[in-house]
Amino acid sequence: MTHIAAQDGSTWMRRMRGLTMSAELRGLVSLACRVLGDAGQGDLIWGHVSARDPEGRGLWMKAAGFGFEEVGPDQVLLVSWDGEVLEGEGRRHVEYPIHTEIFRVRADVGAVIHTHSPAAVALGSLGVPLRAISHEANLFVPPDLARFSETGDLILTKELGERVAAALGDRNACLIVNHGLVVAAADVPTATVTAYLLDRACQIQLAAMSAGGWATWSSADESKAKRGNCYADPMLRQAWDYLVRRLHHPG
Repeated sequence: MTHIAAQDGSTWMRRMRGLTMSAELRGLVSLACRVLGDAGQGDLIWGHVSARDPEGRGLWMKAAGFGFEEVGPDQVLLVSWDGEVLEGEGRRHVEYPIHTEIFRVRADVGAVIHTHSPAAVALGSLGVPLRAISHEANLFVPPDLARFSETGDLILTKELGERVAAALGDRNACLIVNHGLVVAAADVPTATVTAYLLDRACQIQLAAMSAGGWATWSSADESKAKRGNCYADPMLRQAWDYLVRRLHHPG
């Protein structure tokens, strides 16, 4: 399995400038998988990260059968809009329609992530809104976090993928109730940090609820201000750099 070491996210990006676009995307998708595995969002061999193919052929996506922490560039496939594996060795995930159908309707999206974050599954099952009781939650609310609740089963068809994309709308994240989370962003680093922060927001709310609930949360105006102050694009990129460094300097 191929792994390319990196000091941090910025170093990784500098090293990839000499690579082809395909190699760059395979590297980014694999790195994002390992970051999410390190962050506790792995679920055995399930969950997936994808990046839009710049040539319009489909998407670069984690191969099936591997845990997040195992994924290197060789475990990233080019998957067509209809689910055919065009490049790479291995099987594609059956839930590829989550990714293809979001990419079809969101020209602004360059990366999609689906994980079975335990905290997101737990919070989604409770039917309560995500409240801005932490910095992290302000990236997502107001309005309340988008939810897809038609089924908690696998998203196996184009039609179900279309309905997940519709539930997501123009938002950056959506809960698939009793199933997991979906994140959509302009690029892989932003999507990865967004998935990390949504998991954290759900964890913090669950902790507050287990202590008896919460008394306060940010107003809509304060949430919007905190969103800009805490999570402007340069801050998200710095968070990505840190998460990549942490892979190589654990503890």
